[in-house]
Amino acid sequence: MTSIDVAIPNYQYGRYLRECVESVLSQGVPELRVLIIDNASTDNSAEVAQQLAADDARVHFVRHRANLGHHASFNEAIDWAAADGFLLLCADDKLAPGALSRYLPLFDQNPQINLAFGRSATLGPTMSVESEASPVRWTVSPARSLLDRFCRMGASCICSCAAVVRTSTMKQVGHFRSTLPYTDDFEFWMRVAMSEGQVAETRATLALLRVHGDARSASIRADLSRDIANCEAAFDSFFANEGANLPDAARLKRWAARALVGRSYWSGISQACRGEPANAVGLLRYAVQRSWGTALLPPFDHLLHMEHPIERIAAVLDEAWNGTAAKAGRKNATGRIR
Repeated sequence: MTSIDVAIPNYQYGRYLRECVESVLSQGVPELRVLIIDNASTDNSAEVAQQLAADDARVHFVRHRANLGHHASFNEAIDWAAADGFLLLCADDKLAPGALSRYLPLFDQNPQINLAFGRSATLGPTMSVESEASPVRWTVSPARSLLDRFCRMGASCICSCAAVVRTSTMKQVGHFRSTLPYTDDFEFWMRVAMSEGQVAETRATLALLRVHGDARSASIRADLSRDIANCEAAFDSFFANEGANLPDAARLKRWAARALVGRSYWSGISQACRGEPANAVGLLRYAVQRSWGTALLPPFDHLLHMEHPIERIAAVLDEAWNGTAAKAGRKNATGRIR
């Protein structure tokens, strides 16, 4: 793989756009194109994009006259892509230094790899990113194993801003589905995982994500049960379409349904320990409604499929203990819990 196309859909992120694009242009990739697709922003996005395109011939700019929705931008980017590899980057995020140059040797050495992805870190003062000179260790596995993993986890393990897909594979998979407003990328990766070939994963940080109130995922973070429901919709769409042709589709659907119950149940317990009753009730209600047996026996099997389950459980228990201790301290001091 000698060339990469990076598409950057944008809406009202003019204040972040230059930093995002420059993080791509500074990657040191010999053959690189960047496409900014603006969805009729009313801020200074167009001015910033036009200046970036004027300053660097690798940057191309398309502006929609009306807001067509983010799916239109995503799918326009898929149609535009012509390089060996493709990455979709949100305009409010950035690539880590040297991220793209870490993908190139991997794809060159193994033409069977259709998808490679890494980790993301949150932009902020405590952000920790590996040096560009640090060696990157990739784990390569059959693409189909990724689909099994999705179904056992009940969620995606891929940060799309840190994922490069072989363009020929992406063209075969097709467009993002507009019926999935929040988990369109998850369903897309499930279709990629159906393809022949391999996937590669690294624990190195390759994307830097910005957390802010205008982010598309902000409302979901405030209502975690919506995230579970959106993942359920992605599974339903996948198994109603391409996934229906899999010989073991029924088994995978059972795994996914069970995993969503487990995710919802343990997330509900975690939220209760953190003192977030609204989120806890919604999550536990989902789990019991989908599997009434969880009201009697917790889905312990789901813990086996969590990443670093011991550490995560220990962190929740620690928060619960500290929260209880803090409340007890306030009660002793005031005579009531505030």
